[in-house]
Amino acid sequence: MYAAEIDPQAKAALERQSRFSIPHGRRGLKLFRYVTRAMMWVENRNPPRVGRTIDRTIPGPAGELDARLYLPEANGPFPTIVFFHGGGYVLGSIETHDWLCRQLTRESGCAVLSVDYRLAPEHPFPAAVEDAYAAVEWAAANPDAIAGTGRLAVAGDSAGGALAAVAALMAAERDGPEIAYQALLYPSVGIEPDQPSMRDHAGIVLEADDMAWFRNCYYESDVHERNPYADPTNAGDVSGVAPATVVTAGFDPLRDGGRAYAEQLVGDGVATRYENYEAMVHGFATMREVDRAHDAIADVATDLADALRND
Repeated sequence: MYAAEIDPQAKAALERQSRFSIPHGRRGLKLFRYVTRAMMWVENRNPPRVGRTIDRTIPGPAGELDARLYLPEANGPFPTIVFFHGGGYVLGSIETHDWLCRQLTRESGCAVLSVDYRLAPEHPFPAAVEDAYAAVEWAAANPDAIAGTGRLAVAGDSAGGALAAVAALMAAERDGPEIAYQALLYPSVGIEPDQPSMRDHAGIVLEADDMAWFRNCYYESDVHERNPYADPTNAGDVSGVAPATVVTAGFDPLRDGGRAYAEQLVGDGVATRYENYEAMVHGFATMREVDRAHDAIADVATDLADALRND
């Protein structure tokens, strides 16, 4: 079932965002990132309260990675959710997803470790993947540094959702860290140009030329696009990955790709909860003024908390 029209709150949020367009060039991109950081500084002045936040760096394969640890208002240690932000592998940061991570911490009662990874086009595939997996390995090996119990999950939205899924796949295939759960919010996976969601909804949040530019910046080559660690829908078998929640949005061009990956997980025997928020748009979980964003985060947080607290 699909909604007839976009939720009014989400539509209002889109109208406020419509005055900004993504520049397709390195010089303009640098300025766009700077302006976005400035805007986030203003928006994040009165954030939802958590017990504590700690800004730090963690070791990455090509240098230190910025990270922010969100701790609940309780006595630890806590299960840990390693979170990766969206932005087409080109945009986004810890700051753009600060509100979402705070809400996830509050609703789950878990610690959230939000990780900045290297962005394209300066750092194309596999840089982001290498950073994401290194962050998961570090979190698993250093629970005391993050007030952790040792119980670990991965989560992310859009491109970050894809990175979370890939980290879960790599951990399963490489006998890596034990990941109890993965939460994928409108992940950027399994995208095909002839999917109904791409035909019907390109231009809502994500323009077709923006998606093509993101893809070219990140992959650089068609060969990379077929790599399972670039897109886990390319994997022949995902049966060993962690249980999952996959969330999509009805008016999102990425909807059908996310649904296809949920079906792939189920087909390979992975316990998976799939939910499509019919009247929502891509990126809705970061829209603090949208009621359904709060609902989605609370639902995902419950899934994560249940998985991380069960032995």
